[in-house]
Amino acid sequence: MKKIIILTIVICFPPLLWAQPATKHNLHFRQLAKVWDEALPLGNGTVGALVWQKENKLRFSLDRADIWDLRPLKGLHRKEFSYQWIEKKVLEKDYKPVQEYFDAPYDREPAPSKIPAGAIEFNLPPSSVKSVELSLKNALATITWEGGEKLQTFVHATQPVGWFRFENTKYDPGIQLIAPAYAGVSSGGEVNSLVGDDLARLGYEQGNIAQKDNSITYTQKGWGGFTYEINVRWREINTTTIEGVWSISSQHSGKKINPLSAKVTEMATLRGYSADYSTHLKWWNTFWSKSSLQVPDSIIEKQWYLEQYKFGSAARKGAPPVSLQAVWTADNGRIPPWKGDFHHDLNTQLSYWPSYSGNHLEEATGYIDHLEENKANYKRYTKLFFAKEGLAIPGVTTLDGTEMGGWTQYSLSPTVSSWLAHHYYLQWRYSMDKQFLKEKAYPFVKDVCTFLEEITVKEENGLRRLPLSSSPEINNNSISAWFLQNTNYDLALMKFAFTAAIEMAEALQLRDEVAEWQQTLAEFGDYAVTENNELMFAPDLPYAESHRHFSHLMAIHPLGLIKWEDGEKAQSVIKNTISLLEKTGPDYWCGYSYSWLANLKARAKDGDGAAKALNIFATAFCLPNSFHANGDQTRSGLSKFTYRPFTLEGNFAYAAGLQEMLLQSYAGFIEVFPAIPQEWQNVSFNQLRAEGAYLVSAKKTNGIITQIKIVAEKGGKTKLKLPFTNWKVVSARGISVAESGDFLDLNCAAGSEVIIHNTGG
Repeated sequence: MKKIIILTIVICFPPLLWAQPATKHNLHFRQLAKVWDEALPLGNGTVGALVWQKENKLRFSLDRADIWDLRPLKGLHRKEFSYQWIEKKVLEKDYKPVQEYFDAPYDREPAPSKIPAGAIEFNLPPSSVKSVELSLKNALATITWEGGEKLQTFVHATQPVGWFRFENTKYDPGIQLIAPAYAGVSSGGEVNSLVGDDLARLGYEQGNIAQKDNSITYTQKGWGGFTYEINVRWREINTTTIEGVWSISSQHSGKKINPLSAKVTEMATLRGYSADYSTHLKWWNTFWSKSSLQVPDSIIEKQWYLEQYKFGSAARKGAPPVSLQAVWTADNGRIPPWKGDFHHDLNTQLSYWPSYSGNHLEEATGYIDHLEENKANYKRYTKLFFAKEGLAIPGVTTLDGTEMGGWTQYSLSPTVSSWLAHHYYLQWRYSMDKQFLKEKAYPFVKDVCTFLEEITVKEENGLRRLPLSSSPEINNNSISAWFLQNTNYDLALMKFAFTAAIEMAEALQLRDEVAEWQQTLAEFGDYAVTENNELMFAPDLPYAESHRHFSHLMAIHPLGLIKWEDGEKAQSVIKNTISLLEKTGPDYWCGYSYSWLANLKARAKDGDGAAKALNIFATAFCLPNSFHANGDQTRSGLSKFTYRPFTLEGNFAYAAGLQEMLLQSYAGFIEVFPAIPQEWQNVSFNQLRAEGAYLVSAKKTNGIITQIKIVAEKGGKTKLKLPFTNWKVVSARGISVAESGDFLDLNCAAGSEVIIHNTGG
């Protein structure tokens, strides 16, 4: 017999104390970093700064997300630029022309590319550094020197400005604006997408730097009428205190005109340092109030807070989405690794994984808005390259969504838009925003499915396949990287697109479209698995060598098409596939591989394995400032990659992995603490978000889950998997609770909430 409790009054319940960033989570050093990629990072999604010491100067490396050289990639758009032509060359086994036309230009040409903005340099005090600290809670960097000198600096949370304040200065800071080395002769040497080309190859005339009183302006012209400007201005508050502010403005031809940086800093000066710091703190206080957690592993907990901080600094509504390095472009005189572009075969997708359950949906809208703004450009590409209707998106793009070439199998893959559709789906499922579903999410997914219906062909058995399929980045860019049968990667993405379309069309009561998508979904075959129930790359290629991209596991995570909750067969596939992954070894994994593994382990309810992967990532694949450096920095055999190109996707996938250990909702119900190690006796989280727009908080004390709180933003019905035998509702408003086997059925009004206690067991 079901137990039913309906309460509409609130019973007094003592408030819980939840962790916000503490001093122990901050970055703290005894000296300034001596290289740019170990600097203190500051940012707001639009502009950013890295604070470090270059030779004998204090340096702020400045960046703005839309500072791009957008010239077309030379040689890419020739008459052969088509999926059909590539298919023809693959079938003819004549692949060198494809590599020369579409792969080589990405490495050979310096642009299109993200480019750095410039830097501000200051004289260092005569005394040595005493302390260097980045406060996560305040997004404030503070440097003190033994002589009593002090610097505080922040990038304003919502304005395109950065502030600095020197106190107890008994010397001239000697403020200078430093321009990137755009002019001059290329140094020569190795050129590839990892090393980065010389900035001089862009062919710019060196910009102008002009100083007037306590203001310096640097103006730089780029390709095709693009210009940007940096201004820094400062004033003496008293004989030992100097306050200054900087800004960067950019202008792209045919785009909205942005206020010039000199005008922005002038207005900021009128507001003042203290007033701007106050509004800056207000934004960050709101950001940190969205979610928090406590786990007994200090390394894992600190790294999560660092990832949340970086996400808040790099992902914003109204700003470009997170690119490979976001607002921290390399300051080494070169074009950034992989041109700092938008890689949609993994990098952008992983970067937004933590936004959903982390309760930062607003920050994630910058990603969606970018895709919406460039939809016309994507449709141009869809018709040009595939000669089809619907929507395909290049795997490697510029700021405005234009294709950039690269390894053709992935940079021009037909299923990129399917993976991006997953983010539309998640944004809808975690928000339950009906307007977003109707106006953006479903139209996007519908366009993707329309394209997939057109591009796939039916075989004699009635099943659909792509003419050419691939699995990032298996077999690199050779002809063997193409498959004539669907890879598990492509198959999972296509199945997901139609599954999402069905769910969305049902929510919108579009019955005819539901029927169409159901029919098409039924025309895709099963995943390729070995006799031991291990997912393969493709029907003719098992997982037999270490590889950084777990593309064959997409159906498990992130897409959730193969669920642990589906039963014994699914569990066998999940366990055996992950076991083979680990048995084959991590020789050619990157840092993001460990982050992804943590998410996979969490889906397999393996808390020990998930925690181990997170620990390895944090201790071996991150630089001292927490930046993900791709390779094993300990050189202890955790990967044969020991290089250090900085990209962000591993950082943010890490945060998602810990959240996945604490809360899961992808299987149609809410489950708290689904995958935490047995020794984690005291764990808590506050306001993580579940699908259906539910905010969930929970606490485990001395190994026992003691309480759960659920707030229903939009209302509706959901299930909570019972983590204890005996329970009671101690507080409720507008919600009914009914026990049903291993679950509680919750029927919620919009804005309702319930607090449930363990009463023993």
